[in-house]
Amino acid sequence: MVARRAMQQWEVTAMVGYKSSVNKLALENDNFRRVLYTAKGGQLVLMSLRTGEDIGMEVHADVDQFFWIVQGTARAVLNSEETLVAVGDVLVVPRGTNHNIINASSNQALRLYTVYAPPNHPDGTIHKTKVEALAAEEHH
Repeated sequence: MVARRAMQQWEVTAMVGYKSSVNKLALENDNFRRVLYTAKGGQLVLMSLRTGEDIGMEVHADVDQFFWIVQGTARAVLNSEETLVAVGDVLVVPRGTNHNIINASSNQALRLYTVYAPPNHPDGTIHKTKVEALAAEEHH
């Protein structure tokens, strides 16, 4: 797939594949969810969770998910087991695993990027808030 959208500082030049400074983009992201790039086998997504906010318990039957933390600390729950993840940590959630990511900070947003394999959201998705994301998923 050719990157084709130009959006202010998120501008991408036409090329095969995708290239960016994903840590920088993740640190600048204030959207709950922002799909950066979608390919046939995977999808790159930025997320920002407010203090105390969580993604919500979910399970992907046919999707593996990888999380990289670039700001803050999170409590990750995988099949009822909890672990802390912090800046520089990666968390892999195999398909079929119940999981939730919770911002454990009381004073800063949790910023991360995640890769879904295969893609999980429509290309170009931007959900400014968790409420907006939940509403969109109800209609999806």
